[in-house]
Amino acid sequence: MMLAGYRRSVSLSIALGALLLGCRQEPVAEIHAPQGEAAQAADPVSLPPESWPWWRGEDRDGIAHQPVADFQWTSQPNVVWSAKIQGLGHSSPIIVGDKVFITTADAKQETKSLVCYETVMGKPNWTTTVHQGGFMRTHQKNSQASATPATDGSYIFTAFVVKDSLYVTAIDLKGQIVWQKEAGPFQSQHGYGSSPIIYDSYVIVLADSDGPGFLAALRRDTGDIVWRVGRSNEPSYGTPILAELAGKQQILVGGTGKTSAYDPENGSLLWAVNGPAKTTANTPAVAGDLVISTGGYPQNGSLAVRVDPSGDGSQVEIVWEARERIYVPSPLVHDGKVFAVNDDGIGLCYDAQTGERLARKRIGGNFSASLTLYGDHMLVPDEEGMMHVFDATPEFNSVAQFHLEGSGFASPVFAGGKLFWRTSTHLYCLAPSS
Repeated sequence: MMLAGYRRSVSLSIALGALLLGCRQEPVAEIHAPQGEAAQAADPVSLPPESWPWWRGEDRDGIAHQPVADFQWTSQPNVVWSAKIQGLGHSSPIIVGDKVFITTADAKQETKSLVCYETVMGKPNWTTTVHQGGFMRTHQKNSQASATPATDGSYIFTAFVVKDSLYVTAIDLKGQIVWQKEAGPFQSQHGYGSSPIIYDSYVIVLADSDGPGFLAALRRDTGDIVWRVGRSNEPSYGTPILAELAGKQQILVGGTGKTSAYDPENGSLLWAVNGPAKTTANTPAVAGDLVISTGGYPQNGSLAVRVDPSGDGSQVEIVWEARERIYVPSPLVHDGKVFAVNDDGIGLCYDAQTGERLARKRIGGNFSASLTLYGDHMLVPDEEGMMHVFDATPEFNSVAQFHLEGSGFASPVFAGGKLFWRTSTHLYCLAPSS
């Protein structure tokens, strides 16, 4: 009798576990975009000159489109100022006028915060605790603050996961929380790292997770969810990119075994192709009418998708594919070529139109950050914190290397002729010696 009771108990536990697992895998409740007055626009995005307002820069391509100062790169860079960071984060800085912002997470205090510094001398202006507690499990190469914030010029938007939910928060330039909303559920054994993007009146976030995945748009002024569409229950860690293709704005997303495009107005799926991998942790790039998408687990590879410029933005074809792994670092398109220093320290260059591999050069080290183009040079730090400066050519000729305190998981950004770089321990501002 005791054995029979034990068996019934085990069977009940298994059944209950299966039921709970099934509940977790239910698709997220979708929300469809309102019409008429309910869709009234928020204030327009207004950015000061020479800002770097979100992940991959104002044009979302990792390129500094500003007047270029001659840094005369050497192994001894001119550090204008440095600021010690409390806590850890892998997010990149953003710059709005005379202010620079980073997110960070303090494991001892279990806080997730947004920090504001002045750009001139690095003076901390304020720190706003966005969340207290609710830390999630992360991969050893991830952090609790890996999503780069975004701004519309009035608010700074952060994306943090707290207790199995993704929260988006709007904070004004004085450090006051304006609104905070739960965008939807999120479950992952490796953590969160997708950065918010800005489109028109919306802030858009991606949550590809072990549970119900989704893509959602929230109003920038109120935080109300305008639309939310479900994605497959597959974990992935990349950030979408907003681009105009065939005269139509599209949200481009890699991961979950597909490369997909969504309409930012209402979240409707415009097109999707299989590949290049089940999982990615980076951002697609655009080369004319081509979308360059890369991934690295369990498959390795890259592909280029052509969006028919004469159509409505929904007709696509895969033009070329490559086998090399580009998983966490995002590709960079420059001068008709696709560049990347991949996770394993290999410099790769392809012809953007044909996919012909133009270079494969061992750099050394491991990389999680992405290339940033400044003038005729490309910069990227390795995970040990060594900044590598290359000529922006397929040869990846080394111009300089320099090391500052801390490891290097965040990508370098430029604003006002200065380089802002966040390591695991410090925020640095570098400028030409002259």
